[in-house]
Amino acid sequence: MINYRNLLTGVVVATVLVACGGGGNGGGSGSAGSNAPPPVSTTPPTTTPPPTAQEPPALNDDPNPPATETPPVVTAPTLPTAPQTPVSSVPPALQLPSGVDMSNPGVVVKPAAVIASTALGANTAAMAVDGDTTTRWESAHTDNEWIQFDFGAKTQIGSMKLVWENAHAQEYVIQVSDDGQTWYQLRYVVGSPGATEQFMNLDSNARYMRMLGIKRATQYGYSLFEVQFESPGSDNTLGSGVTASAIPFPANGAQLAPPPPAAPPLEGLQFSLPDGTLVTRWGTVGRGRHGRERGEDWNEIGYGPNDTVDAAGNPVDKGPGNYLTFVKNYFKDARTWGIEIIDNSHVAGVTKPTLRMNQYFKVQQKGGGESFFRGFDRPGVTGYGWMTAGTLVNPQVYTNDLVAGSASCPVVPYPPEGQLASASGLNNGCSVTVDNYPGHADLSPDANGVLVPNGKSIASRPLQVGDVVEVSTSFFSTPAFMAVLNDDGAFRYYTNEWTYVVGTGLVPQMGVQPRLMNAPLPADTLQGGLGSVSYDYADNPEFMFQQPDNNIGMQDMNLFVKGRRWFHTYMDTGEHTEEGNDVNADAVGLLGPHFNQKTCFGCHINNGRSVAPSVINQRLDTMAVFTAALDGNGHQVPHPMYGVALQMNSQQSTAGVTTDWGLGAYVSDFQTMTATFADGTTVQLRKPKVAFDGPTPSIYSLRSAPPVVGMGMLAAIPDADIIAHARTAPDADGVKGIVNYGYDPATGATCVGRFGWKAAKCTVQHQVAGALLQDMSVTSSLYPNRDCLFGPAKCNKSKVEPGISDDAVQLMTRYVSLLGVPAQRSQVSGFPKGVAPLPYLDVNPTQIAAGAKVFDTIGCASCHTKQWKTGASSELAETRNQVITPYTDLLLHDMGPDLADGFTEGQATGNMFRTSPLWGVGYTQWVAGKERAGNAIQVGFLHDGRAANLTEAIAWHGGESNTSKQRFMQLSTQDRAALLAFLGSL
Repeated sequence: MINYRNLLTGVVVATVLVACGGGGNGGGSGSAGSNAPPPVSTTPPTTTPPPTAQEPPALNDDPNPPATETPPVVTAPTLPTAPQTPVSSVPPALQLPSGVDMSNPGVVVKPAAVIASTALGANTAAMAVDGDTTTRWESAHTDNEWIQFDFGAKTQIGSMKLVWENAHAQEYVIQVSDDGQTWYQLRYVVGSPGATEQFMNLDSNARYMRMLGIKRATQYGYSLFEVQFESPGSDNTLGSGVTASAIPFPANGAQLAPPPPAAPPLEGLQFSLPDGTLVTRWGTVGRGRHGRERGEDWNEIGYGPNDTVDAAGNPVDKGPGNYLTFVKNYFKDARTWGIEIIDNSHVAGVTKPTLRMNQYFKVQQKGGGESFFRGFDRPGVTGYGWMTAGTLVNPQVYTNDLVAGSASCPVVPYPPEGQLASASGLNNGCSVTVDNYPGHADLSPDANGVLVPNGKSIASRPLQVGDVVEVSTSFFSTPAFMAVLNDDGAFRYYTNEWTYVVGTGLVPQMGVQPRLMNAPLPADTLQGGLGSVSYDYADNPEFMFQQPDNNIGMQDMNLFVKGRRWFHTYMDTGEHTEEGNDVNADAVGLLGPHFNQKTCFGCHINNGRSVAPSVINQRLDTMAVFTAALDGNGHQVPHPMYGVALQMNSQQSTAGVTTDWGLGAYVSDFQTMTATFADGTTVQLRKPKVAFDGPTPSIYSLRSAPPVVGMGMLAAIPDADIIAHARTAPDADGVKGIVNYGYDPATGATCVGRFGWKAAKCTVQHQVAGALLQDMSVTSSLYPNRDCLFGPAKCNKSKVEPGISDDAVQLMTRYVSLLGVPAQRSQVSGFPKGVAPLPYLDVNPTQIAAGAKVFDTIGCASCHTKQWKTGASSELAETRNQVITPYTDLLLHDMGPDLADGFTEGQATGNMFRTSPLWGVGYTQWVAGKERAGNAIQVGFLHDGRAANLTEAIAWHGGESNTSKQRFMQLSTQDRAALLAFLGSL
């Protein structure tokens, strides 16, 4: 185990030191990746401060700094704007009677009369049904306008088509009535694209129908060329006659598959040579800027501009930075590379350790793109700055590469597992060595308390075990060499900044004084083990759930970014959710006819939760709605129309018509109740009521998309350890917990369930393939056709519909498995004097520690188990033998009637749910875009997203968690605040 106390002691030495490299906030070219020349001397005088480093000369073929694309953002979905009144569902009397013959296509139905709220000039309501596409109905230029169709008597309608002029309704409702006075909602439309829209499967048997406008798309009125109706028929109405079969689950774990035999991982991360030399390898990808560059200039009091506060000293957020983002075409082979540090500090007889560094690029590079040690001894070093560029084995390489078009560092194949590529450890003249902690200015506080040079200097010294070294590299090729790889993108990038501890390896980092100097994070903050994501000082919280494990392997990084590309790919067009990326040709046409979202990112907002149900008439297509019916034996089976889950959206017709097949679900109202705390505080609790455009299933469950971080770590927990946590009888608080079991669709073997709201999925691959089919209607070898939505009896493996390749599913699986978990934010960061801390890093450790005790005292840990150790059998070395703190037992618990959904999955009955992991929960709203002007997305907690915050989430707990909930309700104001601060730090 790493002794972090000793590491932090080493940091204290570093904090009296200081630096070199590019200064200021990072606007210039001097930085990591700046091709800085090797230092002339590594030992400055002992009586005067070291000289200020100079910016490197501009390179002839690189007149611009590295690529700095605008960070991508996720825009908030469009929500209904109509008054929030409960929706009246269509009564059975206004629906189609049973037995309607729909064996033939529908036929045109003509209204007997048409009226409208207003009409301008000759553009009367009758013009919308005259069969002439050159005439139109035009309303007054106000929102609340309508056009009403009278069929003369109750009339069966299967479809309705609206042909709009450019002046269309952006938001509107289609209603039916038998008397023209009392109206019921058939469909509600938000964000209409206009043009031609067709509504199928209307299931209407009424005299009147109308389009009621809610919001215009233009400054003009509503303008309809034509409105057409058809009777129910085989071409516009869905039947419900599919005979579904139950999804099989094991009755128990008696046939549980044995654990996999030990095997080497895909890629090793660290090993020692026989003489004790420590070799650490990891992977990286291009980045847009440096790790301490937020979206505004920042300097300490008296040393330059500080845009983090206004004239009155109040915090200002001009962010974000551009560090945790992904550069354009990040998934191309050349954009990821490997780094290796060979550390001889444990070799017998070595008293002056040396770090030898090799980089494994896939395209030739310019020499000298490495930087070491945080440049902290000048107040001007804020956004970036470095003490040393290391020493090139061949310093002439740097000089050679000042020539236009030159890149002297050759491509070196990845080294073999457990061996060095070169016996000396130095691959070529572009390798770098570091053998000393560089000289720096001594620091003392000035009048404002800013640590600044005091006229003395501290000499360089040999490295020693425990020294903390900040490492950064760069990608710096040329257009000509990139062209050889058919890559016409940018050829220069920044990259990550890591902390390497001599004798130990990579560790996640935080920033301490002075000026966010890097330091290892304490072991108890590493929620995701050594792969935990370091603190973010670039103001990029939206991207915190999109980072790989901190120690990801060289080749695994390439798998990660390729999997990320699939996660962000639209499964119809192959386009990427972030602009500027090449089309994924292999994804074109994979999307099924009905779906919820076209990309994984459509539900998992920034890899976090889905949009919460917050307003009436909100369409629930960023969530999942599981559906079921009971067969003749009382067994739950997939719904005969919807299958295992709704697929609410439909592809456009070949004629470009936007088609709504009536498979949607929406919020019709909210059930409310009030929770009262012992200190008198009250909280209103709201539970969404779900309504359906089509028939209402007898059994259904609204499911929020959960965050996808840490799944590889959870998958690596041994089955036996999870089983051991289950109780045979409830404890004193009534907490029991049982294991869910499932069948692995890849092998058919019985396995321990651990993913999904009811732990119905066993493996990450199981979860990925299931989501592809249920949410995007994308088939795979595990689910080869869309009939698989109706159970195994329909899932004929010999019927293979075109789908996603096994390689792509594997890439997505490995991507999700390698997503890192953010470190707990329980440490005070060393923000410079006068600089406003980033709010999600502005923490109170004393309050957080007190909240952790409250968490244990009231019994939360009975289900939210803090700590696990992963096993040694994962295919990914990153997830092996890691101490993690997910705060879940991965077991099923009875959560009481208020949370019950009536849906059964294996051992999970209708009121049972898996304990949700809490790691990352404090980032929930930040990941969703909290406090980004005009872009905040409301996400929620619990299985149906009902809780807007953690207070509400706890107040909804019942069943086995009721005793803990009651203790929570009785907490003092101070203790409740401490508990929430603790949860917010996770």
